[in-house]
Amino acid sequence: MTRYALVTGAGQGIGYGIAKRLTDDGYHVYVTDYDEGLAKAAAAKLGGTALRLDVSDPQSVKDAAGKVPELSVLVNSAGIYPWSPLLEISVEEFDRVFAINVRGNLLCMQAFHRQLAADGTGAIVNITSMSALVPAVGVGSYAASKAAAAMLIQQAAIEFAPDGIRVNGVAPGSVQTEGTNRPIQDGEEPQKAAFIPLGRLAGPADIASIVSFLASGDAGYVTGQSIVVDGGFLSNTFALYRHATQPA
Repeated sequence: MTRYALVTGAGQGIGYGIAKRLTDDGYHVYVTDYDEGLAKAAAAKLGGTALRLDVSDPQSVKDAAGKVPELSVLVNSAGIYPWSPLLEISVEEFDRVFAINVRGNLLCMQAFHRQLAADGTGAIVNITSMSALVPAVGVGSYAASKAAAAMLIQQAAIEFAPDGIRVNGVAPGSVQTEGTNRPIQDGEEPQKAAFIPLGRLAGPADIASIVSFLASGDAGYVTGQSIVVDGGFLSNTFALYRHATQPA
């Protein structure tokens, strides 16, 4: 029996890596993106179904949900990552970050709830960030949005549990994607990074493997959790501080 998964923001980067892994796991994947061209190109590679989906637009989400009769797994991966000091953030930019990174998750969880509940073992995995846990100069609106998205995971987990839907999250660290201006090519290893204990950046596949676990029956008793996938970066903050304060 065919099982279906839907991934938002799957035209490239982490979202595409997740869609690829779920395809390899045997799901038929709805590959969605606000850029219809990216969605179609990615779906063609994976043998999935392309859908244009702007998670910040309630009507776009509603229209997409109407085209998905069955669903076992929903992955909310769409997000934006603007750099702007707090004193320079405009109201419009702040609202857009929250509309995509937080409200978009909520709209999709609402819109696809019926299909996930009907599946009987539905799973939702939302992609947050290690920025939900630690501040960094210049990413205030992003960090605040991801902290809100992390709490939304816990709230949805307790409210959706009676419907048989598990809700979890993955919080990536530094991932090498189009967003870092150097996407990983097929067969290529992520670039080395001395500031990360495991010695390299993450690739989309590192995030996708955890999503695969959380979507599977092996995680059947796991809900309301967010797994940090950062190569040990957050555990190494004291060493980073010591290195930064050493005389040149």
